Amino acid sequence: MKRLTILLTIGILGLTACYAPSSPQPAATAIIPAAPTSATAEPAASVPAASADETGDIPTPGTLVVDPSVDLGPISPYIYGTNYGPMHAVPIEMMPDIIDSGFTALRWPGGAWTDTVDMQPFQLDQFVWFYEQLGALPTVSVRLHNGSPETAANLVSYARDKGYGIEYWSIGNEPTLYEEQFNESYDAERLNREWRAIAEAMKAADPSIKLMGPELHQWNSSLATTLKDSAGRDWMTEFLKANGDLVDVVTVHRYPYWSATNEPATFDEMQATAAAMNAEVVYLRELIQETTGRDLPIAITELNSTPTSVQNQPASPDSFFNAVWYADVLGRLIDEDVWMVNQWVISQRSTGLGLINGFTIRPTLYTFRMYKHFGDQQVYAASGVDNVTVYAAQRDDGALTVMVVNLGDVEQTATLNIAGEKPAEAEVWLLDKDHNAESLGVQPWPADGLVTLPEQSVTLYMIQ
Repeated sequence: MKRLTILLTIGILGLTACYAPSSPQPAATAIIPAAPTSATAEPAASVPAASADETGDIPTPGTLVVDPSVDLGPISPYIYGTNYGPMHAVPIEMMPDIIDSGFTALRWPGGAWTDTVDMQPFQLDQFVWFYEQLGALPTVSVRLHNGSPETAANLVSYARDKGYGIEYWSIGNEPTLYEEQFNESYDAERLNREWRAIAEAMKAADPSIKLMGPELHQWNSSLATTLKDSAGRDWMTEFLKANGDLVDVVTVHRYPYWSATNEPATFDEMQATAAAMNAEVVYLRELIQETTGRDLPIAITELNSTPTSVQNQPASPDSFFNAVWYADVLGRLIDEDVWMVNQWVISQRSTGLGLINGFTIRPTLYTFRMYKHFGDQQVYAASGVDNVTVYAAQRDDGALTVMVVNLGDVEQTATLNIAGEKPAEAEVWLLDKDHNAESLGVQPWPADGLVTLPEQSVTLYMIQ
C-alpha cells in the first residue's frame, strides 16, 4: 500500500445526507488489507498503489514501519473536501473554524436539492464568495432530473463570462434513486441519454470544462454487489459504455453502513467498512480500464459512515469514533490514489452528518485539522499491529509526517521503526477523547522507538 504521512489513529470506530433509500443497499465487504492555484492541478490517472512486498519491509507483529526512501508519489490535494449548499449554511460566526480546518475541495450544491430546482446565477455568485474564503477547489452540480441542456449551458456560460474559473462540473445527484425519489420510471438508458445531452451542451458552451459523473448513490467491490437498474443492468458499467468518452472524473458516493431501520453501527462494523474501502476503489479502477480503455481519476463526492439521521450514538456520524474512522478512511483512499473526496456534509442540524451543528463543532471536523499538517508526497508505511493503521508522507519543508490510527478500544503500545533514521525529537499532535487535534509540543523521540497509542485516537508525528 502506498504510504506518505503516518497518521496514528486510535479508535473504534431527520434528513438524509442526500436521499436515504428505503430499498436495501449493498453490504460492505470486509477485507484485510493543496489548495488550488490559478492553474488547477490536473487529476492524475488512477493507478494501483504499490504492495508491501514491492516497496518496503513487511512489519513484524507489534511494529509499525515507515520507509522515507520509498517514494509512492504525490497525494492529491483534493482529498480533504466536503459538501456545501443552500441547505447547509454556515453561520458567519463559525467561518474562522471552517477556514482553519483546511478544506481543499467543495462540492456544490450537493444532495437532492440539485435535482429539484434550477440553480440561479446569484446562488452561484454566493458560492464563489464562499469557496474563495476557503481557498478550495469548487465543483458544481447542475440539474439532471427535469433539467435542460440549455439551462445547464447557460450556467456554464455565466461562470465563464464572470471569470469564476470553475473547471469541474457534474450533472445530477444520485440518479440511481430517481425511481424511488420521484416515483417514476428511470433506468440506466434514460440516465445515459439525458446525461449526454446536457454534457454536450455544457461542453459546447465552454470546451475547457471537465465533467464528473455519474454520482451513483452507493458503491461496492464487485459486480455482484454494485447497483443495478430495474432491468438488471449495472449502472456504472452502462454509464461508462455510453459516456466514457465524455466523462473526465468518475464519481460515486459511499455510505458503507446503512440501515433501513436507522440502527446505529457498532465499532466492529465501522472497522470492517474502513478496511473494505481499498477493494472498492481497486474494483472501480479496474472496471473503468476494462470498459473505457482509459485510466480515469476517481472521486468519492459524498462520503460518510451512513446517510441516515441517526445521531447521539457511540458510532454515529456525530460521534468521536466517526472522526477516528474517517481518519483511517482518508488514509486508505490516499493509498489508493483517489483524486477527490467530499465528506457529507459541512453543516446540518437535523442529523448527525454535519461537521458543525449550528455553533457546535462535531468531532470529525478535527480530522481535517490533523490532516492539514500531513505531507503531500507519500512514502511507504505499514502496520503489524491489530486495529492500528499507519500512513506517512514527506512535506515541502522536509518534514516527515506519520499518522497512526488506532481503531481499537484499548490503549496500545507499538514500536515505530523509521528506516534509515533515528529521530531525536518530533512534534506530536493528538486527536482523542481528551484532545481536539491539539499539539502536544516537541517531544524527545523514544530511544527504543516505543510509542503509546491512546484508545480510539489519531496521533500525528512531524519529524524534521
